[in-house]
Amino acid sequence: AIRLAQLGFKTACVESRGSLGGTCLNVGCIPSKALLHVAKMIDDSKEAAVTGLYFNEPKLDLETMKNWKNKLISGLTSGLKGLADKRNVTVVQGFAYFISENSLRIESEDGESLLTFEQCIIAAGSEPATLAFLPNDPRIIDSTVALNLTEIPNNILIIGGGIIGLEMATIYSALGSEVSIVELTDTLMPGTDQDLVKPLEKLLESKCEEIFKGFEVTNGVAKKEGIEITFKNSESTHSGVYDMVLVTIGRVANGNLIDADKAGVEVSKNGIITVDHQMRTNVYNIFAIGDVVGEPMLAHKASHEAKVAAEVVAGISTALDTHCIPSVAYTDPEVAWVGLTENKCLRENISYEKGVFPWAASGRSITINRSEGLTKLLFEPVTKRLLGGGIVAHLYLRKKKLNICMKSYLQY
Repeated sequence: AIRLAQLGFKTACVESRGSLGGTCLNVGCIPSKALLHVAKMIDDSKEAAVTGLYFNEPKLDLETMKNWKNKLISGLTSGLKGLADKRNVTVVQGFAYFISENSLRIESEDGESLLTFEQCIIAAGSEPATLAFLPNDPRIIDSTVALNLTEIPNNILIIGGGIIGLEMATIYSALGSEVSIVELTDTLMPGTDQDLVKPLEKLLESKCEEIFKGFEVTNGVAKKEGIEITFKNSESTHSGVYDMVLVTIGRVANGNLIDADKAGVEVSKNGIITVDHQMRTNVYNIFAIGDVVGEPMLAHKASHEAKVAAEVVAGISTALDTHCIPSVAYTDPEVAWVGLTENKCLRENISYEKGVFPWAASGRSITINRSEGLTKLLFEPVTKRLLGGGIVAHLYLRKKKLNICMKSYLQY
């Protein structure tokens, strides 16, 4: 909306939440990174003992922590509101449903209204996926609730070992919960090169109570003492009772919640709207961006898609290149990658060689007692053209490690 206004368009933005910023700012990236910062400070205080420096046991004030987190969010959402106001973007509070390819019905607390448009960009986002067979119980939560801390459970089961689940495991284990993780596939962070995941998994094994890989959750029962969850693989069945169960099995696009079919927009059963490389749907004047167009569901990818869509609306010749979208897991150690992965190279028979820098060989990593991890770059065997890169290491080393590996690559 802001980019369209910059380009001279009369722009309205319909938002169902009470504040701007979408999932990332309100219930995703920003609150999770704030709590991960708290987790890091707690972990650092414990790890200092190896150097002869000792701290008393941290004292948690959840109310102060939550207020601090919410203050960060409100500051950023207020900033966005200011930017929208400065560009004369009309913000409409409510939920939008398509009536036709040129009109929307807006439902709000004040009733219904009609909004007409010449061109439209759908940025309806996504919601946490659920397991329908689990009971309706407040002790079974999603990532949105998990970030709105009201209590720290004695033990918590995280269903789903992807990026969101592992970030939550990092937070809750640092805050004092006994954390267990159950993942359907045989690997944590499925799809990620496993040499990047292994250092993280090794550290998580020391922090978590149990990690079950290759197990399918089959049942859940609400009991007075907790939620009993049953999961199994081909060889065994396991069950446990947990104070809290966090479901992080992915997100579902919201394409089916806005009556897009009434505008002629094609939407898949799982809510994803198909777009071309200019973010245009099958309806010429309607575009879509962000989580609603599918993976990867990342805020920085959505922002760039928005820029492309706005500029195409304005008649600027531009398109989206998806080859260089970086992904990051803000766990400890952090994991990040960009470009081609080894998994994709192997799957698509792409020839590659790689250069690897182990952080056990770095003086800096040794001095902070965090020598786990590595940096790797993938390149074409003949031309040496850079294809992709991946990194896993402690936060302090992330910038340094990429610079070192890039220098080594350029010298090579």
